[in-house]
Amino acid sequence: MLTVTSGVSNYQALPTNPVLHGTVSFRASHVICSNKSAVFIPVKSTSNVLNSSFSDKGHTQLQTLHHVASKRWLCRLGDSSSFDDEYRSSRNIAISLLRRYRNAVDRGGGDNLKEFISAGVNAYALGCTDEGLRDELNDMKESGVEIEAMQAYGGTTTLKSKIISEEIDECILWLGIIFITILCTPQPTVVRWSSTPPVSEEILLQWKGFCAVIANAYYIRGMAWLPVKTLQLEQMAVMGCSEEPSVVASRMRLVFSTLEVVSPQWPRV
Repeated sequence: MLTVTSGVSNYQALPTNPVLHGTVSFRASHVICSNKSAVFIPVKSTSNVLNSSFSDKGHTQLQTLHHVASKRWLCRLGDSSSFDDEYRSSRNIAISLLRRYRNAVDRGGGDNLKEFISAGVNAYALGCTDEGLRDELNDMKESGVEIEAMQAYGGTTTLKSKIISEEIDECILWLGIIFITILCTPQPTVVRWSSTPPVSEEILLQWKGFCAVIANAYYIRGMAWLPVKTLQLEQMAVMGCSEEPSVVASRMRLVFSTLEVVSPQWPRV
């Protein structure tokens, strides 16, 4: 069992954790999850199907994979036709993530956050990378594309707004934290149809300790929250500075909520 030493204290890493052992493995089992449940079913993983944001092996292969995946193991979001549209291309995935990010920020609520997390899990499973999706959003921002907001409950008015750089950075950071959290879970968790690392080395180094501390608390100690100061000290040890307590608390909530989506530990009430 590996011990991870940080500026806080010694944390025991999960014995099968590929991130904390220094080598990231992307083979796993598949997860069927929704806002209400997650079920693990062993499957045979396929490597090198997708790379970068998506593979260059052809639109037909992507469509075939998308069709099978959307029917069998992806986190389901809305009705089937809407799901198909949102995951038809890397640009559509980027739009779906940004809309759900805005929804979580503007409206709050655990369900809205888990909608974003579920979209992030699907992006991870389909082989997307944080930088590939960042490029998609930046391209749309430079083109002046306006993104429709998600409709409120029972609402009929749809608002559109342009993309700004700050929300791209924060949306992609949230996505990167979700990806790293998945890598911190014991196998099997979510199958990834690509051998390309989901996050850049820089982001992985910055956030793997933060996510690992929370994952250890979740799996080993059965905790659903940690003192913010503990995570601020972890940030200080890795990055030389720490974020405001409210920001750190929101990052922690994102990690715990991701763990609850991909690897629920307690019965729902």
